Amino acid sequence: MRPRKIPLRKCVACQQMMPKKELIRIVRTPDETVLIDLTGKKAGRGAYLCGKVACFKLAKKTKALDRALKQPVGAEIYDQLEQDFIAVEDTFNAGKDRIDDDDEAEA
Repeated sequence: MRPRKIPLRKCVACQQMMPKKELIRIVRTPDETVLIDLTGKKAGRGAYLCGKVACFKLAKKTKALDRALKQPVGAEIYDQLEQDFIAVEDTFNAGKDRIDDDDEAEA
């Protein structure tokens, strides 16, 4: 049996290619709101960030999300996303650990 292909995405801040499941998706919805999408399935244009606060701060400093989402992201949206990002980081890392454990169990 052929091994399953793992989709890769690039972090908009550090430019590192990683499996899609290890990144947090920021989405610009069709009604032009910007929010964090942990499911990875919300409609809209997406950009991916590592699960590290340092990468988020780098993206904010370099305005990487503005370029990736093809829309200016205001300072108040960055501030709101930063609060959400910090709150979501623990949940995301716990979910990532659970996925890693499942992968090891299958091997």
